[in-house]
Amino acid sequence: MSKFIRVASAALLLIAAGASNAHAETQRPTLAVVMTNDPGANQIKVYDAKTRGLLQTLSTNGKGGAAVNARGVKQYNGDLVAVVNNGSSTVAVFRRDGDRLKFDRLVSTTSRPVSVDFGNGHMYVAGVASVDSFVIHDGRVEWLDGTTALRLAGGATPIDGSTSQVGVIDDRQLLVTLKADPDPGTVDVVALKDGRITGALPEAVPAPAGSLAPFGFAVYPDGSALVTLAHSSQNGVFRDGAFATVADASQIANCWMTRVGKYVFTANTASRTLSRVVGTGSHAFVDSPIAASVPTGNPLDLDATDGFLAVIDHGAGQSHLSFFTYDAFGELTASGSVVNIGVPDANGVALMPSTRDKD
Repeated sequence: MSKFIRVASAALLLIAAGASNAHAETQRPTLAVVMTNDPGANQIKVYDAKTRGLLQTLSTNGKGGAAVNARGVKQYNGDLVAVVNNGSSTVAVFRRDGDRLKFDRLVSTTSRPVSVDFGNGHMYVAGVASVDSFVIHDGRVEWLDGTTALRLAGGATPIDGSTSQVGVIDDRQLLVTLKADPDPGTVDVVALKDGRITGALPEAVPAPAGSLAPFGFAVYPDGSALVTLAHSSQNGVFRDGAFATVADASQIANCWMTRVGKYVFTANTASRTLSRVVGTGSHAFVDSPIAASVPTGNPLDLDATDGFLAVIDHGAGQSHLSFFTYDAFGELTASGSVVNIGVPDANGVALMPSTRDKD
């Protein structure tokens, strides 16, 4: 081999190694974002899901105070995270920069916000009395382009504390769940056009007789939703604008949900457990009544991505953050020690996936 060829080969190896190292360095950690929900000065805390280490504490530039809601924190494409400032009628939006978040902007909502979702090139925010759509333009949350009032089955206006969760069904509809004890409760079906809320009043669908409190839900790619009926400890399948079935949840006060493929995990607040459920177009099966236990408190919001599941709980005057790993069969394994968040009423957790930075 000539000297020139040897030198050229060595140079190519160095270039390849450098490119490999540079590629590895762009790998970002999976982040867990938790809202402290402080009624005077709301904040988020950002953790590394693998090490459970606290990376940041950032102000949301608003007031917390949300309660009995799902998805008060929601991430989008691993790049944005939105957090409700219930006491300020704003949503704080943060942008990801490597393993850190940076405050981006505040958007004002038409009623005090409780739940957020993303889809169809929009951010959707359900408040105590209304639901809003905001355009996402060039990767940023921009202007309000649609809103409508929420209503209960029968036409009544929801009272404070009724709104639970907003979620995208497809490019034509949103769902908003509303508790209304002692009445069964309502699922509002909100019409969309080109991603924006049209302004038409939603179709208010009553929960089935004998059930109580539509609360958290997870949507399947086919447009069906698995919905917790929290106060009657049941799961329901909602599709085509109606409940197709209701089944016993096997645990008490199943409230929050997150989906991983075909599996849906529920946080069972009173039982202090997580269940694994499978929904079809016509049935809701409890695949594992106790997929994991949460010994430190009553589990609340949860989220899953990248093989991690994170759940927050309240117990003994403190909020805690627990991590689990999951496999292809939806089996959960506790991951490391429980994190004490250091506040009494943390509300909402979102996992930001470990996507790679663009070149």
